[in-house]
Amino acid sequence: MSSPFRGLSAFPLTPLRDDRVDEAAFAGLVERAAAAGVDSITALGSTGSYAYLDADERARVARIAVAHAGETPVLVGVAALRTSHVLRHVAAAEDAGAAGVLLAPMTYQPLTDDDVFELFRTVAERTELPIIVYDNPGTTRFPFTPELYARIAALPGIASIKIPGVPTEPFAARAHVAAIRGVIPPHVTIGVSGDAFAAEGLLAGCDAWYSVIAGTLPDPALRITRAAQSDDADAARAESVRLEPLWCLFAAHGGSIRVVAAIAEQLGLGPPNCLPLPIRGLTAEARAEVARVVQELDLR
Repeated sequence: MSSPFRGLSAFPLTPLRDDRVDEAAFAGLVERAAAAGVDSITALGSTGSYAYLDADERARVARIAVAHAGETPVLVGVAALRTSHVLRHVAAAEDAGAAGVLLAPMTYQPLTDDDVFELFRTVAERTELPIIVYDNPGTTRFPFTPELYARIAALPGIASIKIPGVPTEPFAARAHVAAIRGVIPPHVTIGVSGDAFAAEGLLAGCDAWYSVIAGTLPDPALRITRAAQSDDADAARAESVRLEPLWCLFAAHGGSIRVVAAIAEQLGLGPPNCLPLPIRGLTAEARAEVARVVQELDLR
């Protein structure tokens, strides 16, 4: 079985139809990623709209993911505003048979480093599941520091840190990853996020790529990952450069989720308007641009 904290982890959408989870569409995305050969599947990440689902919906999504992933390990996002709610989601992930949990410090009131440390300490004490630290300041508005990485990574049960995108210049990327590596224990892996930075992150020494596009388009993400794992830097970078029009769409529309949802809808992998309101999908003009990029890049 693949390690869930190394290689490629696919983050599928949780498609909605008429404001209800489209369980068939979600199961199809999980099966698609597993069949492609990803190393793990992460349900209920930011791409999976976890913050917009209630506890019962999230528990059901976790069970569906495990049921349809086959032998592929499933990680489950458990973040919530209150620690007691996080623990409820952790228990649901355990019951579903998850291989680990992904935890971001969600906030309405600003959090301190001590607040976040205590969140992770509490969760680590209450579960035997490995924990991924989810550093996503663009969404959570909470910036981790190397010092906080070190404090949290020293807790029992911390398995990986999901970092934001690395610098694009190779030497700077290697220095950035090495600096993080220098403050965390050897058994804690580092996973890059921000798909446009994935090739450089993997080549700089990241152990994993926690990937948006792999949840809908696993094949190009696998080409980048396997090339980087084989130390074929030219091939990994070439595939990322080929996908530059896709990365540009992400940047143009404030992130990846609306673009990935439009791709899933276009390919028949999700229903129309599959994002949870108030998140609106792309305009007709933007969808036409996505369709053009999908066709030109032969994404399927």
